[in-house]
Formats: sequence, structure tokens, C-alpha cells
Amino acid sequence: MDIVFATGNAHKLHEAERILGPSFRLLTPRQVGVEDDIPEWEATLIGNAQAKARYIYERTRLDCFADDTGLEVDALGGAPGVLSARYAGPAHDSAANMALLLRNMEGKTDRRACFRTVVALILGGGEHLFEGEVRGRLATSPSGEVGFGYDPIFIPEGYQITFAQMSLEEKNTISHRARALQKLARFLQPANLFEAEKGRGELF
Repeated sequence: MDIVFATGNAHKLHEAERILGPSFRLLTPRQVGVEDDIPEWEATLIGNAQAKARYIYERTRLDCFADDTGLEVDALGGAPGVLSARYAGPAHDSAANMALLLRNMEGKTDRRACFRTVVALILGGGEHLFEGEVRGRLATSPSGEVGFGYDPIFIPEGYQITFAQMSLEEKNTISHRARALQKLARFLQPANLFEAEKGRGELF
């Protein structure tokens, strides 16, 4: 099945290809003629994911999906949340985002956090939502070379290492994005596709 993944992030694309497997051929916006930056200025993860998917669908009329992910830190009232990618500014600088977050966590003993991903799918014009999350805690300094974003400072529950210290295969068994994409993949199985016409806006 061909489907457009509304992202310009090569790391996300690679993760999604590994998770969804060979039954799906993921196309990038550039491959379907969308060259401009996709706006993501909504106030919620759901809003951002929907806005990005709609942006692609309105221009191509192709089946597509988009995701938005936030790191929600308990001691910071859920921040950076929807602003995770732009926490230190509009440049989407992961190193700067991590540095700012660690500075804001100085002196705080509660380091609990949650990674949450929302995937918005548009299939035949119908909209569907899928969510995945994983709880954990923040490390005091970055560790590991694998992954991207906040992976070097996020330690998932039940582990003593960060996402960035795991292999991609190991991360993809437990990560927030993996859980959301696995729900998407199950929904897109041939036996389930007829259900897509029964409703819009579901959150699985």
C-alpha cells in the first residue's frame, strides 16, 4: 500500500518504515510534489497532527498520515509538550532543546516524564487518530548515539538506559511512536479497511 507520510524528518521516516514493514511504501511530501514546509502551529498534538495530514491531503488527494510528538515533563506542568520540537526556538535544534530542558530541570527531584505521539490518518477522505505513549524519567545528562530529539535524555520505565542507548529495533518495540504506528498498521490491514467508512475522528 502506498501512503504519504507528512514529514520532512528522515529519522521519523526511517523509524516508520521499520515499524510498518514491507506491506507499506511510504512516500514523502517531496515525492508527491509538496515542496513547502508543512505548518504545525496548533495548540495540541492532535491539532498539529491533523493540520499536517490535512495540508498534504488538500494538495494531493492522496491517502496520508502525519504525527506529532511531545515530551511532557511532570515537574514542568507538562512542558515542553506541543512545543517540544521548538522548545529552544524555531530552528528545531535538538541539542539546544535538550540543553534548555536540562537547565529548567536543575534542582528538581521529580524527573518523571511521558513521551506521547498522535498519528492522524486521512484515508479516502475520512480522518482517524491513533495515540501511543510511554512513561519514564529524564536523565541528568545526555547518553547514547542512536535516535533523535530528546532520546539521549529519556529513560523509559523498566530500563536503566536512554532511548538513544538502545538499538532501533529495541526502541521500536516500546516507543510512543511505535505504539501509535502499530495501531495505524493494524487499522490498515485489509480485513479492517471497510471500517474506515464508519466514522471519523476516532482515537485508538
